[in-house]
Amino acid sequence: MASKGAGMSFSRKSYRLTSDAEKSRVTGIVHEKLLSDYLHRVFSSPDHASPAATSRKPLNFQNLPEHLDQLLQVDSEDEESQGQVDGRLGPSTVVLDHTGGFEGLLLVDDDLLGVIGHSNFGTIRSTTCVYKGKWLYEVLISSQGLMQIGWCTINCRFNQEEGVGDTHNSYAYDGNRVRKWNVTTTNYGKAWAAGDIVSCLIDLDDGTLSFCLNGVSLGTAFENLSRGLGMAYFPAISLSFKESVAFNFGSLAGFRPLQDPPFADLVQAQRLLGCFRAVLSIELDPVPDPVLIGSESGRLVEKESSEWQLQGQPTILLTLAHIFHHFAPLLRKVYLVEAVLMSFLLGIVEKGTPEQAQSAVHQILDLLWLFMEDYEVQDCLKQLMMSLLRLYRFSPIVPDLGLQIHYLRLTISILRHEKSRKFLLSNVLFDMLRSVVFFYIKSPLRVEEAGLQELIPTTWWPHRSSREGKDSKETREETSEERQRRRAYERGCQRLKKRIEVVEELQVQILKLLLDNKDDNGGEASRYIFLTKFRKFLQENASGRGNLPMLCPPEYMVCFLHRLVSALRFYWDEYKASNPNASFSEEAYIPPQIFYNGKVDYFDLQRLGGLLSHLRKTLKDDLASKANIVIDPLELQAATMDDLDEDEEPTPTAAQRPVQALAIGGALPLPRPGWLSSPTLGRANRFLSTAAVSLMTPRRPLSTSEKVKVRTLSVEQRTREDIEGNHWNEGLLLGRPPEEPEQPLTENSLLEVLDGTIMMYNLSVHQQLGKMVGVSDDVNEYAMALRDTEDKLRRCPKRRKDILAELTKSQKVFSEKLDHLSRRLAWIHATVYSQEKMMDIYWLLRVCLRTIEHGDRTGSLFAFMPEFYLSVAINSYSALKNYFGPVHSMEELPGYEETLTRLAAILAKHFADPRIVGTDIRDSLMQALASYVCYPHSLRAVERIPEEQRIAMVKNLLAPYEQRPWAQTNWILVRLWRGCGFGYRYTRLPHLLKTKPEDANLPSLQKPCPSTLLQQHMADLLRQGPDVAPSFLNSVLNQLNWAFSEFIGMIQEIQQAAERLERNFVDSRQLKVCATCFDLSVSLLRVLEMTITLVPEIFLDWSRPTSEMLLRRLAQLLNQVLNRVTAERNLFDRVVTLRLPGLESVDHYPILVAVTGILVRLLVHGPASETERATSVLLADPCFQLRSICYLLGQPEPPAPGTALAAPDRKRFSLQSYTDYISAEELTQVEQMLAHLTAASAQAAAASLPTSEEDLCPICYAHPISAVFQPCGHKSCKACINQHLMNNKDCFFCKATILSVEDWDKAASSSTTSSAA
Repeated sequence: MASKGAGMSFSRKSYRLTSDAEKSRVTGIVHEKLLSDYLHRVFSSPDHASPAATSRKPLNFQNLPEHLDQLLQVDSEDEESQGQVDGRLGPSTVVLDHTGGFEGLLLVDDDLLGVIGHSNFGTIRSTTCVYKGKWLYEVLISSQGLMQIGWCTINCRFNQEEGVGDTHNSYAYDGNRVRKWNVTTTNYGKAWAAGDIVSCLIDLDDGTLSFCLNGVSLGTAFENLSRGLGMAYFPAISLSFKESVAFNFGSLAGFRPLQDPPFADLVQAQRLLGCFRAVLSIELDPVPDPVLIGSESGRLVEKESSEWQLQGQPTILLTLAHIFHHFAPLLRKVYLVEAVLMSFLLGIVEKGTPEQAQSAVHQILDLLWLFMEDYEVQDCLKQLMMSLLRLYRFSPIVPDLGLQIHYLRLTISILRHEKSRKFLLSNVLFDMLRSVVFFYIKSPLRVEEAGLQELIPTTWWPHRSSREGKDSKETREETSEERQRRRAYERGCQRLKKRIEVVEELQVQILKLLLDNKDDNGGEASRYIFLTKFRKFLQENASGRGNLPMLCPPEYMVCFLHRLVSALRFYWDEYKASNPNASFSEEAYIPPQIFYNGKVDYFDLQRLGGLLSHLRKTLKDDLASKANIVIDPLELQAATMDDLDEDEEPTPTAAQRPVQALAIGGALPLPRPGWLSSPTLGRANRFLSTAAVSLMTPRRPLSTSEKVKVRTLSVEQRTREDIEGNHWNEGLLLGRPPEEPEQPLTENSLLEVLDGTIMMYNLSVHQQLGKMVGVSDDVNEYAMALRDTEDKLRRCPKRRKDILAELTKSQKVFSEKLDHLSRRLAWIHATVYSQEKMMDIYWLLRVCLRTIEHGDRTGSLFAFMPEFYLSVAINSYSALKNYFGPVHSMEELPGYEETLTRLAAILAKHFADPRIVGTDIRDSLMQALASYVCYPHSLRAVERIPEEQRIAMVKNLLAPYEQRPWAQTNWILVRLWRGCGFGYRYTRLPHLLKTKPEDANLPSLQKPCPSTLLQQHMADLLRQGPDVAPSFLNSVLNQLNWAFSEFIGMIQEIQQAAERLERNFVDSRQLKVCATCFDLSVSLLRVLEMTITLVPEIFLDWSRPTSEMLLRRLAQLLNQVLNRVTAERNLFDRVVTLRLPGLESVDHYPILVAVTGILVRLLVHGPASETERATSVLLADPCFQLRSICYLLGQPEPPAPGTALAAPDRKRFSLQSYTDYISAEELTQVEQMLAHLTAASAQAAAASLPTSEEDLCPICYAHPISAVFQPCGHKSCKACINQHLMNNKDCFFCKATILSVEDWDKAASSSTTSSAA
């Protein structure tokens, strides 16, 4: 391997390498004899011959170069062995072909030896091929996922579905599925795991191909390979998303490596390293030895390398200069850095204490920077750090994590060197996966490799895992044996956790070094370099979100976040210790001015009020008045031109754009349009939000009334003053609103780190926390299967030995699987779900809550806040509640009740906040509030928020349903009522009790917990304003009419499809929509039941102008529902009988008990006058059928007056069959209602008079004409015209505007006409 610097014209550092006798006395060169002895000791020959046994030539700095050349001379045979080899084609340095030999998206390391899959099934080959002889290469497996490793020819064509081994003349081994591939596939080999080494051997003399796993042959995989003209084979690999490997083109006995090691360079580097080590272990003492009379030579003193110090002695400096003259070019080569320098440094770390190792490594790095050119030491450090990262990533997990600890200690020792740290931060770290790897602790895929069986000899698993914690009544008392197992398991988990904490502490130390802001001697401090790199790292991962996969794997992000929180809080509290006016980290938040002063780059992430460019134009007056900020007009003009000048796609006109994007709070949310993420607006948004805003003026303090004109700077242009500020510049805190305190919380740079940490949680950490819960779910499923198997074993007759044998076999399999999973779960709990990790997430939640509260106080400027702050507040609470149990409970966290209340206040206020225009975030807030009211603890928190906020929340919930996402609103109201309605005390529907729910922790499956306090607020609001109740109930009735009509239409299509003779499958999506419409109908009926129960006068007090109309509409809808559901052998019955997957919730019970609850409240409760009105309206509806009411009690026909109810038919639906859900009192009320309606319908039938067709309403043909419109004079019934006027003011017939509606009586009108005549 040729040096990377060969042929380059860099000038080497100039040292005087010769000396003479006269100058030696001046410069301090030691006596000639002592110098000769010293140089012979340092530059001893490789055979280490004793100096006393041979006559040696005196050495000095004049003849040292000649001696050193002889010392470094390598046999010519060894040099010639590195030339071009017969049977191989391509460059001598073998790497992955990242220019043309790949398919799909792949991430290739800088050394072109490591690769990570970044698409469905990417393929890459090497730069070198072989056509005869025996060859091999090795692959280090980093993940055990789907990969196919082997050989291919240049003619093989691959795609995202077909990789190595899927085409002719390509051959592969797949240790994930334990198979070999060559167009077809058969079983082969063993399963691999992370840390395994796969050797790929090809014998083109015999035409065979084989593989080894960790040095053990798996046997011949393929024979009769195609050979001859044009047939040459490349090493190649295909790997799926996130899988990673590292290539090593090394050797094995009998097979030749594709790339020969640089033998001559390696020998020279090892000899030079020996010389260098000799310098570090020998000290020159020029003082004459008093024992030797007349001695002038002084002496050589042996010392430990860790105690060596560079003291500026010219002899030593010149000696080192000669060494590095030859050593420096070699230290730029990857192979030599890893084989020589890395091994040397790791030896120092392993032998000494951390303090000794850090001191020694610091001295060595000082020497590298002193004696090597900058470009040489930079290349060396880059290769050194990349090798460290690769070794850490691929190192196997040993019981004491010793390998990881050594690599991290060496990393810390290197980063403690200030100059090296700044170079690595500026040029190496935070590019793609580099430094983040250091903060990841990978999970062992096999418990044996991590020694978990020895650490945790006793396994245990919970008998029931309820994430809701104390609410479950099904947990039983554990036996003494189970208690002992649990305690032994917990002790093992603690031992494991202590070992992992050692690694985590080292990782935190690395971040503390990177966040140091006191090392600004001769340049920028490390923290500000870190901030620039960290922001770019976030941008790279944020830009691909939702489209391309994340560049940094989420499991890396989780570990990185926790280490960053620890380091951040350390520096935050350290600053507080020296600045009493600052705040503790427990009180941390992000000041709101950071969101609108442009100092921090949020890329193209959405703000609460929309695009940043739009907000800066529409809220520029508020910025000026509240924050004393004036945006540079040139930037606003540039943004406007960028908005209008679209190169590739036309920008929609103002009329086409959604209203919420043009004015804050101007309209209700609509679906997010595509133009919000167009390339041009994305560029404008990024341009306007680029990191820093710098002052264009002042050199003096600004008064509060002065306006500051600002302009934007790129991330790279920022300086320390732009972040921290100075006496005339507040830095990141520029534009402080009057609501914010003058005293800063902490250093501004720490605020930016905290902001990035919250963004990182939003990018991928939350999703990964939810994903890791899958292991706990697997434990629960296997534990349940094991208990079922043990129960069957106990019940199985002893004579059935065959069944007993199968059950015993199953029991063994489940037990072994649970042993493995419980140990793996212990690892996950220690690395992801520990108490400390839970506290980190809880701290971020509280930071977000305080940030939102402070931002809310700024009024309209709250719209500048990025959406992810609200998302993190919602998601972190969800993670704490659902992911960390049952081991850790959120209720044990400090300030738990207060935090719940603060989050409840935020959800209650902002779910309908007009300053928030994003559809997605509004939906998230609504869903979070809907989930919040499902659990007793969080519902009580909602009840604890201030009364005015509660009333405002309920008022927003009672807003009309039209033109907004009303389903979640209705769901919230239903949850407030659930447990109070007729037969509405169930958790799961009666007919679903025998089936297992997919997830028993869903909010919809929680036990009823109604809120009488919020119900009272709802009743008070409906009574107050004359328009609140009519508009709300009109929208509810409209949506009920729509939802039930859609449901009936869909079940008609489903029934028709089911009756066809040919095999026909109903679309699962259609079934889901059908079930959703049914559930919506039931929930809307429950809201109507709640309204009638709480405020019956809205329907029954006819002194109100809309009461009669609302009651008639309600009666009409109730009769339609009853008739559709209760008809004999009707469509509803047939679809329910089919029990189609997806329609499990569709049943008679939920919808009929909801209707019954409304009817009972109208017809049984209340004074006689109100009951009479309700009865008359119900009976007057032409759709009313008494048979439908009888159906509720299982009666086919109405009972005769004065007779008792017959016993219900068991084959028919009857509310009397649900005694576990409907109380005896409720059943009595239904019987009273049926008796009342039977009598009333008989009276109405006897008293009714025939009505001519001319006197019927021309709209509904159900009621007589009773109203006339003015001024046009057209007529209809009151119910029709009142319902019409709720939505439209134009006449049915002539479209004239209706000014008034007057009562019309035919008899009175006739008498008036005749008297006039």
